[in-house]
Amino acid sequence: MFSDHTPFLFPHDSVPALRNMRDEETWTQLVERIAELPETAAESLAFQLMMVRVCGCMRCTSYKANLGCTICSQRAVRNEKSSINEVMGSYSQAMEAVDKFITHNTIVMLDDIELAA
Repeated sequence: MFSDHTPFLFPHDSVPALRNMRDEETWTQLVERIAELPETAAESLAFQLMMVRVCGCMRCTSYKANLGCTICSQRAVRNEKSSINEVMGSYSQAMEAVDKFITHNTIVMLDDIELAA
């Protein structure tokens, strides 16, 4: 079903391709900042966590896998109906989950995070 090069979850390499998927400057600035960070940075991990939820990576199908993560994530962001404030709230919640894991080694279930989806 998946090729040898299909990532398991939303890959950091796909972040730059999301730059122009929303019209808001806040989105563009967020994507540009995340794209410059290493994929292991807390902010980057939070963005990836948010995108896993937005893209539905946990329910990836052979169709979506064949499209590839970049195209799938572009479509998901383009079709996202949440306001930029809701998206940034989702990012903040994901950042809190990452911080909680880093500082307290506490795992937060993806379904327990209210992300824009």
